[in-house]
Amino acid sequence: MMSKLVLVLNCGSSSLKFAVIDAQSGDEHLSGLAECFNLVDARIKWKMDGNKEQAELGAGAAHREALDFIVNTILASKPELKEQLVAIGHRVVHGGEKYTKSVLIDDAVVAGIEQCASLAPLHNPAALIGIRAAQASFGALPQVAVFDTAFHQSMPKHAYAYAIPQKLYREHGIRRYGMHGTSHLFVSREAAQALSKDVNDTNVITCHLGNGGSVTAVRGGKSVDTSMGMTPLEGLVMGTRSGDLDPAIIFHLVDNLGYTLDEVNNMLNKQSGLLGLSELTNDCRGIEEGFEEGNKGCTLALEVFCYRLAKYVASYTVPLKRVDAIVFTGGIGENSDLIRKKVLEHLAIFGYQVDDEKNLAARFGGEGVITKDGTPVAMVIPTNEEFVIASDALGLI
Repeated sequence: MMSKLVLVLNCGSSSLKFAVIDAQSGDEHLSGLAECFNLVDARIKWKMDGNKEQAELGAGAAHREALDFIVNTILASKPELKEQLVAIGHRVVHGGEKYTKSVLIDDAVVAGIEQCASLAPLHNPAALIGIRAAQASFGALPQVAVFDTAFHQSMPKHAYAYAIPQKLYREHGIRRYGMHGTSHLFVSREAAQALSKDVNDTNVITCHLGNGGSVTAVRGGKSVDTSMGMTPLEGLVMGTRSGDLDPAIIFHLVDNLGYTLDEVNNMLNKQSGLLGLSELTNDCRGIEEGFEEGNKGCTLALEVFCYRLAKYVASYTVPLKRVDAIVFTGGIGENSDLIRKKVLEHLAIFGYQVDDEKNLAARFGGEGVITKDGTPVAMVIPTNEEFVIASDALGLI
């Protein structure tokens, strides 16, 4: 019987997440994270056969060294695992309008990912480094690119067009694209199953909440609107990203306050969001602890985060017309009963009523409906982006 094992690689600018997954059952045989690339404390940690291990990669190490370690140390310690690999699946953040689904990687696809790099300057170049390093390490093994933006290519033009001269769209591709597509795809399918409905007749609002966050309106299994835009900066309040703001603020910062464009870019992407509001941390756990202790910055951060999220959810009733469920996922969405409760309280006009016991139970790997019987459904579904990537990779070979 043909093996179903796929190595999944998710390359960030300074880290690399990896896993070996059975693309049919979803069983995880290996998972790990290499981080702190290009720094003195570059390191890697992994879990295999229930055992957790870690190692130093050496000062200045990056993607190439991490992949060498994965191949020559981790997989070499269990050769039968490496021998069973049938493909490598790569998470690629931005495929522009060029890629509406996952594709087998060849020279033309590498060139296409390069062309989209200006739309995701932190992410696409890192993915290309991972692709090239994997090609060098695994030779002829098929490689597949799975795009964050692909799921959202079903959005109608009135949802993705910006109200700017359309020459900028035609000539430069400036439009809304959306991210986290693999997560929104996975949990929307799982929600249909949990609701015992055909996915083609299921309308859900999916909330992927982590250090980055986005909301998507999914109608009949297709994305019809999403909160992130041309880049991951638009939309919700996030860990360090501002989300939506008046674009004229940028002119004010540059023209009147003496900021450079680089400083504005850095501030909006890395110093804003929960971190900027709380002036303390971008970690939601720290925000909640501060909130419980009465810290004013953390309280403000939590309230703004929940209010803005609820407004997005409410607005996505417009393209759906009928909402079968609100779905929470991602690190925050799966684990913060407090944020889920606050968001649903903002949505009381629609009839949502939290069941506190169910809401508490749906944490730390728990899942299921968190609203009271007889009221509109909100639920928690743990995401599994790696499984989507592995499944797509297997499907293409």
